Amino acid sequence: MQPPAGEQAPKPPAGTEGPMAKRPVTVPAAPAPPSPAQAPVAPGQAARKPPALAAVGFADLPQWTNDDHASALAAFVRGCEALAARDAWRAACAAARKVPAVNPSAARRYFEANFQPFRALDADGGSEGLVTGYYEPLLHGSRTPSTRYRFPLYGVPDDLLVVDLSALYPELKGRRVRGRLEGRRIVPYYSRAQIENGQAALDAKVLFWVDDPVDLFFLQVQGSGQIRLDTGERVRVGYGDQNGHPYRSIGRFLVDRGELTLEKASMQAIREWARKNPDKLPEVLRHNASYVFFRELASDLPGPLGALGVPVSAGRSLAVDPRYIPLGAPVYLATTWPNTQRPLQRLMMAQDTGSAIRGPIRGDYFWGYGDRAGVQAGRMRQSARMWVLLPLGVTPERVLAN
Repeated sequence: MQPPAGEQAPKPPAGTEGPMAKRPVTVPAAPAPPSPAQAPVAPGQAARKPPALAAVGFADLPQWTNDDHASALAAFVRGCEALAARDAWRAACAAARKVPAVNPSAARRYFEANFQPFRALDADGGSEGLVTGYYEPLLHGSRTPSTRYRFPLYGVPDDLLVVDLSALYPELKGRRVRGRLEGRRIVPYYSRAQIENGQAALDAKVLFWVDDPVDLFFLQVQGSGQIRLDTGERVRVGYGDQNGHPYRSIGRFLVDRGELTLEKASMQAIREWARKNPDKLPEVLRHNASYVFFRELASDLPGPLGALGVPVSAGRSLAVDPRYIPLGAPVYLATTWPNTQRPLQRLMMAQDTGSAIRGPIRGDYFWGYGDRAGVQAGRMRQSARMWVLLPLGVTPERVLAN
């Protein structure tokens, strides 16, 4: 079940599941190849599961030649800060750094000469999925509490345990559980309600105090943001960790209680409801037991840090499911602008993840910083197709295994 608009499950480390403003707008698509899952199966044979990535040509990418490939290349080169040391990406990153930075034609030739495109397919061989949006919000706060600044933004607690299950069970690669010690037992970490009631004893972990609990909640949803302090200073915070409780949508909760209608359950509508119903707000926020902790980042970063470990780029970075799409890979996205049928087709970079971004054709589009970006992110829930670009000679199995 997807959250209503403007709401998404927290992104480690930059933000995830995206907004749900209206029903997805269908992207005009070329006829898809027959699904391998629909092919006749000989007696005694099991149906073959289609590959998540199927090789195609650049001619299969709609409006490929019309993109600004120089902007895409700049985002890819930024990602090479993390990719260049990996065997699968070393040659592609070295070649990228030699391309004239402001030459779109040269950038397009670079991608065509160094990469093989793969169409992303779902388990049934279908090629259509979903893309939502996220952004970097601005909050107002202080390093000390006051009557205005009274809602704490916490750093990572010292007693939060993160257990890597793959150390015990290799088949659970990437799976981690979070908890705390109670005697000799590991028990679930404190829920949002317990944290806000003071049971977690986190006073020493307050990084900042902010003036709005709804802004703080949506900062946790996005996973990163900026805070304008009462001194005039502006600081950036990013995802530090999470308490391990599953995400639950407050938008869906308000819809189920009849407070909002599904088609109007946008981030803006939730904010307006909160303004009118301050007495009901704590119960609604605590419906989502998940809680995100932060860390202060360098103020001179050009953008929030994504899961790849590099700053994400507005309009060029995409959160993906790394089980199917390798972090750092270029991804050609064919979708539409929020709440329209106007095509939005461009080369993105898979530089982030999200806890509710699940599946091979599932993305979260980074719109950038501020209120205007937030409006676009809150409206975006569009049908999409995706193609992954991998360096020549590198198979999906090889790059996803690393």
